Amino acid sequence: METLAQFGDGGPGPWILLFPVIWALVIGGGITLLRRTVWRGRRGPGRPTTVADNSPITVLGHRFASGEIDEDEYWRRLSVLDEQFGRTGKGGAA
Repeated sequence: METLAQFGDGGPGPWILLFPVIWALVIGGGITLLRRTVWRGRRGPGRPTTVADNSPITVLGHRFASGEIDEDEYWRRLSVLDEQFGRTGKGGAA
């Protein structure tokens, strides 16, 4: 009598691939679940800090996006804010 693990010539059949695929799906699902829940709020050492919503740089960005100030005024004010708050990089990005 043939079992599911035996193939025509007595060796393992295609069923042997079922268990590694199941384990890969379980591990991948666990990692995905952890990334979406537990690891989402943590900051690693290489990740930049975000700017607060009411910071002067954010307010300046909103004013530029809404058209209250032009590009030259935006860059001029941003360079002053970068010096004052110690942020580096063009556009205030860390």
